Formats: sequence, structure tokens, C-alpha cells
Amino acid sequence: MSMFCYQCEQAAKGEGCTKIGVCGKQPDVAALQDLVIWCLRGLALVAVEARKAGVPTREADELAVKGLFATLTNVNFDPEYFEHLASNIIRERESLKAKLAPSGVVGMLKNGIAKLTGNGDTVGGKFERGPAAYTLPSGIASMVADGEKFAGLKSYPTDNADIASLMHTVLFGIRGVAAYADHAQILGQRDEGLYAFLHEALAAGWDGVQRDLGAWVGLSLKVGEYNLKAMELLDAGNTGTYGHPTPTKVPLGHRRNKCILVSGHDLKDLHMLLEQTTGKGIDIYTHGEMLPTHGYPELKKYEHFYGHFGTAWQNQHKEFPTFPGPIVMTTNCIQKPQGAYEKNIFTTGLVGWPGVPSVPADARGDKDFSDVIRRAQEMPGFTDDQDKGGVMVGFARNAVLGVADKVIEAVKSGAIRHFFLVAGCDGAKPGRNYYTEFVEKAPKDTVILTLACGKFRFFDKDLGTIGGLPRLLDIGQCNDAYSAIQIAVALSKAFGVGVNELPLSMVLSWYEQKAVAILLTLLHLGITNIRLGPTLPAFLTPNVVDFLVQNYNIKPITTPDQDLEAILGAQAVA
Repeated sequence: MSMFCYQCEQAAKGEGCTKIGVCGKQPDVAALQDLVIWCLRGLALVAVEARKAGVPTREADELAVKGLFATLTNVNFDPEYFEHLASNIIRERESLKAKLAPSGVVGMLKNGIAKLTGNGDTVGGKFERGPAAYTLPSGIASMVADGEKFAGLKSYPTDNADIASLMHTVLFGIRGVAAYADHAQILGQRDEGLYAFLHEALAAGWDGVQRDLGAWVGLSLKVGEYNLKAMELLDAGNTGTYGHPTPTKVPLGHRRNKCILVSGHDLKDLHMLLEQTTGKGIDIYTHGEMLPTHGYPELKKYEHFYGHFGTAWQNQHKEFPTFPGPIVMTTNCIQKPQGAYEKNIFTTGLVGWPGVPSVPADARGDKDFSDVIRRAQEMPGFTDDQDKGGVMVGFARNAVLGVADKVIEAVKSGAIRHFFLVAGCDGAKPGRNYYTEFVEKAPKDTVILTLACGKFRFFDKDLGTIGGLPRLLDIGQCNDAYSAIQIAVALSKAFGVGVNELPLSMVLSWYEQKAVAILLTLLHLGITNIRLGPTLPAFLTPNVVDFLVQNYNIKPITTPDQDLEAILGAQAVA
């Protein structure tokens, strides 16, 4: 059995995984994920028409979000999950068709699927063939066999490599958008325009609309526009429910007590677990991108919300065996559980691994973490106290803009020469030490803004202060790129210049599809001169890369010394 996947930065040989995913994804799961996307395209074609006819699409909207997010790197590896998901998608597609039948829309749609090359002739009918008419076979083995037909570019209606590249850019981008939309809708934040766009993007290429390269570039940038909306919704959900983050010091050591480790991104899961462990003699620790949650007032008020354990997602095989309590994975970033801790790990939400118990949500979204708590009480927990210092979090937009006058004065006085946003994903591939070295070599009159798990390359370094302000400001999770954008916009207004004219440089690292979505957001906003690494995405053709260079001056990272000198001049290195 073969597969093809090149959606993440660690694609084998920088080209694509064809035997087994570097992430641990097996070929059968890869095929089922490709099948789910094909089924989602069919659902999207029908949902687009249902919206036009005023037929409610809420179930289709949520399936699109969950299906896209579940196929993002390191989220779900369970074949049975995708078997059920594909069945639910097809069931909802047929339900929408039935609701559309009285309007005559289904019968009238004869324009078919646009062939994107040649003379542009259409083939078939949108509901008569292609993804909207696909019949799901019975049994997981047959589904896997069908899914293999849709791997890579096999199902794409184009012979143009550049168009195919942009079609994949759109798909990978909306996977990132869906991740944020899923978190947002859990907190009650929804936007009909966002759901409509996800269906539009899934249907594109199979909807009978002719799109040239320019149109696909436009659709890619539209992904960035709607990712900004998704991050705004999630920000509203997080801050509206748990308050705006405030600067907070988080212990990196531990104290004697029973313990539970929470990884991923989901604040509601963490909050429910904090509530259910209150008074039970169990401390809650964060891992990975949960670190910034210590800054939220409604979370840090719990006395047993103690500290942070470990670093980024790719180190869990080394770190999880040493944690003396159960581990809860709330979103993406799971790796194959190792024997040393496989009996102690739980998943929830869309995360899945075969054989790993999952904590489900009820109809209201509530979860019962009793099994996790029981396991924590059975395990030894930490048997001593250890002081390893701490790190500061909580410098989201409200905190930074609350001292904007000091920041502006420091820039005007020359105390702050430049800002660097060193942010993005971490990963195991060589070359990421660049970001550590870059931060270490940045002059002492510069400020480092950071977010997402890429910060674990340098998050515990003491960079000192400028005018009483820390030189290292942790803005938050990857979705808090929204905060970083708001900070940049506010500063640009204060100085009366565009964002591109600010003394601000973006040095980004990418790994998976949320980073793709954020990059498209930055391009949508017209931000230029971004440095990206450690490598460029394998799904971008040379012509697409050239377009990005010519229009946005995107450039690959080189060495810290060379890049600092290019940005700051000959006196760059401290």
C-alpha cells in the first residue's frame, strides 16, 4: 500500500511521504483522510447550493470544520474515526440533496466540473458524477482502496502544476482555518460567512467555475482573509470566557503532589479539568502550546493550576515517560504513544490514536474527566519539590498595548532599535537551531515577540529588559497571531506609517497547516519581507515561489548572522 502526503514541513526528502508518514501516519489512515476530503468536496458542492436556496447547513458546516481539522498533521490517526466521519458526511450530503429536491436545483445543475486545462470543456454534471455523486463503499478496507484513488493529485481536474500547487495551498490553508474555527465554535463563536467560505474553497475546482492562476492566487489570499476572521472569533471566545491574559510567571519545576499534564490548545478542556480536580489534591501542569493559558485570569485563579512541564510537541517521547501522572491531549500534536506512558495517555476532542481512550463530550459540550482523575490518584505524582525557575507569559495585545506609551517612547528615544517576531511551529527536522541562535544574537536594543511552539527553542532564556520591559514577550498560542497583528497595526497607527515601514521583522518557522493559514493571512494583509524556514513548503512549485518572492519579497532563512546583518546593517550582532 502506498500513500502521498506533503502537507507538512517534515515531508520525506523534502518531497513527500510515500510509504509511511514522518508523523507516524499509516498508509491506510492517509487513504481514509484523502477519502474524507473527497467526501467533503461533494458535501460542499451541495451545501453551496443549499445556502443559495435558504436551506439550513449547520450540520454540514460543522462536518466541514471537523473533517478538515481531523486531517491536519498530528491530529487523528484512528482509522475507525475516519470511517465513521466519511459515513456521516455522505449521510448529510444526501440529506441536503433531499431538502433541495423540491426546488428543482439538483435537476437544473448541469454545468458540471470545469476542466482547468485544454479547451475548458465541462464534463458531467455536478450532482451526476464527481464528489457530489460519490457512493461510499461498505467496510473500511473498501474505503481505504477508494481513498488511494484520491491521494495526491490523482483526483485533481488539472494538468497544470502551478494550479495544482495553489489548489493544495488552499486545501492545506483551510485545514488551518478549520482548526481555529473548531476551537471558536466550542466557545460559542460562529460566523456564517466563514462556513460558507470553507464550502466554497472545498468545492473550488469541482464547481464548474473556470479559474486561471490569478483566480487561484486570489482564492489562496481569501483563505488568509478568513483565517483572520477565525482567529478573531477564537480570540473573542478565549478572552470573553477567560479574560484577557496578563503577565504571569509560570514555574518550570514541580511540587510534591499528584498531577495531570494537559497538552494541545483547548482552553475549555483545561477549564473543565481544573473544575473537576478542585479539592482533590491534584496539580495541573501544561505542556506545549498550553503554556500561555497560565496568563488567563479565569484559569490562573485555580490554586492547583501550578506550572509547565516539558517543551514542544516533538519532544514528547523523551518527556512524557518522566511525567508521574496521566496526560491529556486536547488537540493536535500527538505522536505515537510509547510503551513507557501508553497506559497514562488520554485524548479528547478531535485527537485520536488507535487504542488510546478518548474523553467524549455530551450534547452540551461537557466532558467527564473521571477516568483521567482516577489514573492521577493511582499514580505516584511528584514526590519532591523542584525549583527550576520560571518563564513569563501573558503579553497578548491588551498587555502590550497597555504599555504602548512606554514602547513608543523607547523607540523614539532609540532605546528600542527593532522588533523581531520570531514565531511559528517547532519540529524535529535539523535546521531549527537557527531560531535559538537568532534570538541569542539579536542585539540588546531589540525586542523579541514570540508565539506558538517555536518559542520553545528559546522560551526560558533571560534576555534582560529595556526600560523595565522584558526583551522577550510571549504573545501566546499560534492563534494569537491575531494579537501580534493587532499590536503591529496599533504601532503603525501610532507612528503614522504602514506595518511594512515599522522597525519590525518577521522571522517565521512552519511545520503544519495552521502555519500555512497564518502565512496566507499575513499575505492577505499585504505584509512583506517575511523570512520563512527552515525549508520552503514542498507543495509550492518554483513558479509559485517566484510569485511570492516578486510580490511579497518572501525569502528563506539563511544564517542568523547574515539575516541580522541584512535587517539591521553591519552592526547587527551584539
